[in-house]
Amino acid sequence: MKPSDLDSASAAAPKAAAQPRQDAPAKGAARLRTTCDTCGDTQCSASQRQKDESPEEFAERRKLQSRLCRIRHKIVVLSGKGGVGKSTVAVNLAMTLMMAGKRVGLLDIDIHGPSVPTMLGLEGVSLQGSEDGLLPIEVEGLKVMSLGFLLANPDDAVIWRGPLKMGVIKQFLKDVAWGDLDYLIIDSPPGTGDEPLSVCQLIGTLDGAVVVTTPQKVATVDVRKSITFCRQLHLPVLGVVENMSGFVCPRCGEVSQILPSGGGRRIATDMGVPFLGAIPLDPSIAEAGDTGRAYVRHYAATPTAEIMRRIIQPLLSPPPAEAAAARHGETERTALP
Repeated sequence: MKPSDLDSASAAAPKAAAQPRQDAPAKGAARLRTTCDTCGDTQCSASQRQKDESPEEFAERRKLQSRLCRIRHKIVVLSGKGGVGKSTVAVNLAMTLMMAGKRVGLLDIDIHGPSVPTMLGLEGVSLQGSEDGLLPIEVEGLKVMSLGFLLANPDDAVIWRGPLKMGVIKQFLKDVAWGDLDYLIIDSPPGTGDEPLSVCQLIGTLDGAVVVTTPQKVATVDVRKSITFCRQLHLPVLGVVENMSGFVCPRCGEVSQILPSGGGRRIATDMGVPFLGAIPLDPSIAEAGDTGRAYVRHYAATPTAEIMRRIIQPLLSPPPAEAAAARHGETERTALP
């Protein structure tokens, strides 16, 4: 997998979309419109060219903003620890919102270990382009984008440093024809490194983060760092989800505490953020992911699916991103060294 592969897939669309609109005033080839072509808001961050910004960079930033303007809510799913079921939570969160009648996109930015195609039965699916850009893959009404769609072989390793990662994430936001969405759920890899930082910097104003943990201390000590990460970037924490919270016996339904319980709730209490709920360790969840089916849709009548539906209720009306930023006293994200 090379960065140029994504460029090749979207070669036709970005060239056309990066240019000024055909109805723009034609008083010089280098002149650009002073309002965003999508929202028409003169206060939009894409309405004016920044100092030392080239015409090409300005056009590219406007194109990115024109995509983001059509997405009402943007939520990133984070965890400071790997193996806690973050992608499982992201997939089922996105599907639950879609089942609630929302227009939803799911963006997998786990560059080195994209799991979303497997969990939704999309392995081997190839991307297609249009005049408007790359087309996300649709499954049961959910729009999905992942680097996994660009791997010739699922065993291929993606060996990239930070700048290449940020470049491909930018393309996923700028060059993919997401259309009008109520929610974009962003599945981030574990940790507080390049990928989640790139998303915060590129989008600028997100509605918030859902932080996923498992109950035991070895996970929670790292997951707490994700909340600190959010606070340093002035990103609201929408809540904590405790995954693998007790084992559900497939025969009798009894719940046994294999791992110490309550770690997610303690994080939420200690750090002053909402606790969204606890998802049990149900063998059917693993089976659903391995067979490419969203658990909450295909096991909708189960108690665990009901827990997932309850978890999304606070997210159906997340605080407006602008208001969330204002609560922290600023409207722009700043880069960390």
